Amino acid sequence: MEFDSEGRSSDIQDRRGEGVRPLRLGLGGIVVVSLISLLLGRNPLEVLGLIARHQQSTPHRSDGTPARGPRNQQERTAERIVRQATTDIQDFWQAALPQMTDGQRAYPRTQLVLFADETHSRCGAAQAETGPFYCPADQLVYIDLAFYAELARRFRAPGSFAQAYVLAHEFGHHIQHSLGIEQRVRRAQQIYRGRANQLNVLLELQADCLAGVWGASAARRGLLREGDVEAGLQAAAAIGDDRIAQMSGQRVSPERFTHGSSAQRVEWFRRGMSQGHISACDTFGNGTLAP
Repeated sequence: MEFDSEGRSSDIQDRRGEGVRPLRLGLGGIVVVSLISLLLGRNPLEVLGLIARHQQSTPHRSDGTPARGPRNQQERTAERIVRQATTDIQDFWQAALPQMTDGQRAYPRTQLVLFADETHSRCGAAQAETGPFYCPADQLVYIDLAFYAELARRFRAPGSFAQAYVLAHEFGHHIQHSLGIEQRVRRAQQIYRGRANQLNVLLELQADCLAGVWGASAARRGLLREGDVEAGLQAAAAIGDDRIAQMSGQRVSPERFTHGSSAQRVEWFRRGMSQGHISACDTFGNGTLAP
């Protein structure tokens, strides 16, 4: 995939180096904490908490320099793609969403948060293990670039378009939030608790379809190279609930799915790619794009 711009810096929040680091004290450190506690007349655990909070507010590498930026060349390459894709995805929806909603809805531009290992969102702690996600409470997309190494190595879905698809899916959630779809799903989940997982699957599949709508635009604009579409489909298949369960040695239980099977994710991404319009993304089957 080849983008025609380097992306806007205003589309990115770089929080790398602001993660929470564990407090590590040797024997000497423990003795010092004990002495401070005696002198101040305070609980040692309280003193440890003060030290930990100070460490978390001033993160540094082992050499004392601020721990910002990519950790290796692989992340350096991924960062460039992420910056380009974030701007391209948002530029597309800023122009397309009003057209696709007959002028009823504008696309509210947001930001992608780059973090390393851990940061905080209004939805709670953001950790590398959770993978990329969208937080409706602060309307931001979060990603640790280490995820892309996992996508290529463990899930066998390398390539710039596969990486961009992941972002397009998360920005799809931002569109759902701006259209009120996400809020209606959450209300429905509270009312129909037995269908909570099913409703979440339909929400996630719709985000896959919206990613495909952007992908169709990228294809029309000549940004895709040979094999890119297949890479996107591979990425969609790789992170299906059934595939992840199998890779983890767990029983495949459709009733426990939260994102959809590999076949479902491929199907809805393909629908978005083939039709190039949000009307293709009616996963709830009622013509309103929402439950």
